Amino acid sequence: MPKDTELSTGRRQLLRYAGAALILSVSPVAGAVARLPSVLSVRIWPAPDYTRVTLEHDAPLKFTHFTVENPDRLVVDIEGVEFNSVLDSLARKVTTDDPYIKLLRAGRYKPGVVRLVMELKTKVAPQVFELKPAGEYGHRLVLDVYPVTPVDPLMSLVEGRKDAVEPLKLEAETKVPETQAKKAEPAPAPAPEAPEIRTTRKSGKSIVDRLVTITLDPGHGGEDPGAVGRGGTYEKNVTLAVAKRLKARLDAEPNMRAVMTRDSDFFVPLQMRVQKARRVQSDLFLSIHADAWLKPDARGSSVFVLSERGASSTQARLLAQRENEADMIGGVNLGAKDLFLARTLLDLSQTATINDSLKLGKYLLGELGSVNTLHKNNVEQASFAVLKAPDIPSALIETAFISNPDEERRLNDDAYQDKLADAIVRGIRQYFIKNPPGPKAKLASIA
Repeated sequence: MPKDTELSTGRRQLLRYAGAALILSVSPVAGAVARLPSVLSVRIWPAPDYTRVTLEHDAPLKFTHFTVENPDRLVVDIEGVEFNSVLDSLARKVTTDDPYIKLLRAGRYKPGVVRLVMELKTKVAPQVFELKPAGEYGHRLVLDVYPVTPVDPLMSLVEGRKDAVEPLKLEAETKVPETQAKKAEPAPAPAPEAPEIRTTRKSGKSIVDRLVTITLDPGHGGEDPGAVGRGGTYEKNVTLAVAKRLKARLDAEPNMRAVMTRDSDFFVPLQMRVQKARRVQSDLFLSIHADAWLKPDARGSSVFVLSERGASSTQARLLAQRENEADMIGGVNLGAKDLFLARTLLDLSQTATINDSLKLGKYLLGELGSVNTLHKNNVEQASFAVLKAPDIPSALIETAFISNPDEERRLNDDAYQDKLADAIVRGIRQYFIKNPPGPKAKLASIA
């Protein structure tokens, strides 16, 4: 064999040995274990509608779940996760007033598997799913515990207000003794099919002749904080506070009642908000928000309604895009969407509803201008998912810019929240005076 061939062969063997040594030098030491995924935080959101448990972790997980009876339990097995102090703290995070969870604990079930056991107060229809990183969150494992029989918003509304079934007789101003009434009054005429706007004898003010229902939608909630001000104010907290004040005022009106899509800190998917409004046959839908912009000097209140033809401005388009991303941040189980949520809500009645929404928005904007600067003097339009009820006039109110330090302070002020609520009520009154509600129509099945 020629020397040059022997040299080449020797070099090749040397390189092979060197490569093997290099591989050994960078390979894990025999018996060493790669770092397991870790659960970084646990959050629990109890609410009448459902309770959500969220485990945020730093890498994808493998998991299985099943239910057990006598007593009722939800069991979740997580493979290849490190058992740490966060998981060990689960038991202390469940409150005694949680409507669905009695106890929640975690422990090492077998090598490489952590088991979560949730003891339940009632039979539930659980959903267990994983969310990819979104917003400020990393990977999330979500345990949603729904009651087997969903909470009926209509029944809750009836139970919450005694006059929810029978409309109030607003035109009566003086009480007549019962004995006199029987003698003096003729037989009652049948109730009119269509409600009317009437005028009181003393004040001359127009009033609505039937009880109207208004759905208030505090934006964001639970896993979805919304915009965050420089002072640390969460939009979800401001919207809930304003909506509660607004509900109290509307419920005090003799011809109005209000229902909220959420009354505490939990997440409601966008289309579920619409579904709740339709189930109570709402006459109006108002979504309450607090705007945010890149520059801190942006300020003022705004009103938005749905558009079928694109956004009325770049800002409206960007705002709708951001608000429509709430489902990704809040966390929706895409595998559980029903037909109502999957189909489009636009139909032949949408154009008329948008026209009514524009009228509503005009009155709201006019009243908001009396308590705050208006960001724009006209009602804007964009494709907001939460405004797509085909049969309910709907508007999204941006109360102020939470990204503006001055307006952030005002949004946290009780007196300013009161002024906002009063202005919105005045706008609603004006809308119904000029646009009296028609008879309640039977809605298509939305179950």
